[in-house]
Amino acid sequence: MRKAFLNTAATLTLAAGLGLSSSSMALIEYSKSQQETASELIEQLEQRHYAKLKYDDGLSSAHLDNYVENLDGGKMFFTTADIASFEVFRNQMDDDLPKGNLDAGFTIFNRFHGLLSKRLETLVEDLPQMIEGMDFSIDERYELDVDKVAWATDQAELDERWRLQVKNQVLNLRLADKPQDEITETLVKRYSNQLSRVTQYNAQDAFQIYANALTELYDPHTNYFSPRRSENFNINMRLSLEGIGAVLSLQDEYTRVARIVTAGPADKQGELKPSDRIVAVAQDEDGAFEDVIGWRLDEVVQLIRGPKGSTVRLQVLPAKAGADAERKTIKIVRNKVKLEEQSAQKRVLELPKGNGETIRVGVIDIPTFYIDFEAMRRGDENYKSTTRDVKKLIAELEEENVEGVIVDLRRNGGGSLQEANDLTGLFIEYGPTVQIRHSSRRVWRDGKRLRSAYYDGPLVVLINRLSASASEIFAGAIQDYDRGLIVGDRSYGKGTVQTMVPLPEGQLKITESKFYRISGDSTQHRGVVPDITFPSLYDPEEIGESSLDNALDWDQINPVRHRRYSNVDSLVPQLTEIFETRSSSNPEFLYLQDQLAVAEENRAITSVSLNESVRREEREQREQRALKIENRRRVALGEEPLASLDERDDNEAEDEAGLVDSSADTDSEIEDALVDSGAQSAEDEEGEEENEVLTAQEIASEDVLLSEAGSILVDALVLQERAYAVTTPKQDD
Repeated sequence: MRKAFLNTAATLTLAAGLGLSSSSMALIEYSKSQQETASELIEQLEQRHYAKLKYDDGLSSAHLDNYVENLDGGKMFFTTADIASFEVFRNQMDDDLPKGNLDAGFTIFNRFHGLLSKRLETLVEDLPQMIEGMDFSIDERYELDVDKVAWATDQAELDERWRLQVKNQVLNLRLADKPQDEITETLVKRYSNQLSRVTQYNAQDAFQIYANALTELYDPHTNYFSPRRSENFNINMRLSLEGIGAVLSLQDEYTRVARIVTAGPADKQGELKPSDRIVAVAQDEDGAFEDVIGWRLDEVVQLIRGPKGSTVRLQVLPAKAGADAERKTIKIVRNKVKLEEQSAQKRVLELPKGNGETIRVGVIDIPTFYIDFEAMRRGDENYKSTTRDVKKLIAELEEENVEGVIVDLRRNGGGSLQEANDLTGLFIEYGPTVQIRHSSRRVWRDGKRLRSAYYDGPLVVLINRLSASASEIFAGAIQDYDRGLIVGDRSYGKGTVQTMVPLPEGQLKITESKFYRISGDSTQHRGVVPDITFPSLYDPEEIGESSLDNALDWDQINPVRHRRYSNVDSLVPQLTEIFETRSSSNPEFLYLQDQLAVAEENRAITSVSLNESVRREEREQREQRALKIENRRRVALGEEPLASLDERDDNEAEDEAGLVDSSADTDSEIEDALVDSGAQSAEDEEGEEENEVLTAQEIASEDVLLSEAGSILVDALVLQERAYAVTTPKQDD
């Protein structure tokens, strides 16, 4: 299970928004408004949250543990003596907090604040001497898995942990071929910046951390927003800034690219990839780069955002590269993401059927469930929405004589619930699509209430671990109605609904309801399980609802009577056998599995050597293994093997971007690029390019999982044709 802050860098970025107290700084004190907010917060959590948890001694004890871990998850500041001194609060906070008594939270925070400030001051002063005395020829190791680390018994033990951490940071820069004099300058500046931000900590920051240490125990999507964070949230909703079109998250000491927004500036520019780590940011064409390692996530986002049409330059460590890799500079022009550019898109695949015949299969890629609410309210008859666009695309695909359709929901994190329901209505005659149960335990249903025409052709829905919320409602309904096959990876598993509640100071985002399928199964935690499962690009222990601490459990309610449209589920055993046989000899599929095996091994690494020659040798071994995997694929495809990975073209190098450890928590991600929800649909232009039609070989090279989804649809058609031929009586001549 993952915590929000598991390491020192995360602690520092967390710290970079609170309020610090060193020996020369005044203690941070809570306000009357925060006392009132604490009382109201407890009342709202106990009365309105779906889990119906009471803030008692048991929850108070868990609150203390979670608070300490959120402050010092890397065990780099507190000692065992500090932890022992906090025990007096263990069963007291549930008595104090409802009364507005915040002594426990602010006492612990001020202790942390002082330790953090003192540590940073010492580092800034001592770093040059520390770095000068480092010996990279001796065998030492740096522990990456903080779960294996106990609280330090004294200051000397903490000093040693910091020595090893700084040594690892220096070694990473040496391996990236940074000049020695620049290494010292870079790290001094990094810690000086962190110290500067730490001095700006205030009571709002302290209260937010203390409050969220409690709300997280109810579920990971229930969060307290301080006035400052609420303002940032409202800025996002008003679309008042532009960015690069990327969802960012905090991973270790790096700002990581969790997702690229379809049709956004970064997507169009093409170089920034998921799981890349942003290490420095510069403004315009010639601005100086500012090191952002160890920064707060919201501060990095603010640095990346700026006026529309302006340029931001990023230095990144590529997804699969280690911290010692060469940095890559990427230049992106800021802009908004237009709604029409995130619209559903179609293309046609020509796939082999056997006996030299081919079948045309339509693909509809849906990046999000969108609707232009503003245009709809204005009465614009041409307002855009997912359902309207997909309906047009289905009609166009039918005119192109496709024999089946794939709906691609990979990386679709959700959106409008209304659109998920309406989209399902394009594939069923009528009926419910989702059940919603409130914390009051009242259940209501939504769906298609009137009979109407629908697409009744063969259907496959392709999902992965990043398909969430509204995507899961649609995929679950298609599966429950037996309307089509679900293929891919188990979906994210976010089946909860949140509401914003105003408080005397700030806001509370609280989980009030859960989604349930018409089968009665919740989409929460478990997600949608595919009929045919593909290898996962993402570690389920790191990505998805089940990876989050205190996620609400999967459960069931009463099912809804509903029609079953086919017996396609009866074909699953045969289709699975055919798929496994075919994929076992598919060079692209085997290449994918090799990549995943490497990623799995990398995730198992819990410590690294601080011997420079050992690290360089390990890096060379990784590169040689990657070259061997690449050449095995090339030989199988009849292509010339490479002498080195440097010979690959950009597209080949980028294919591996998603095949690394990804641990973004959706609720801790920040989307820096904003969607222009008021955008109008673009006029059709004369001279539009011909529709894209890809052959089986082309699509396999571009996207092996989509290719397999298409092949499964073809297999289902063939099996159904055979079954029909067997059951249909022959006519006499």
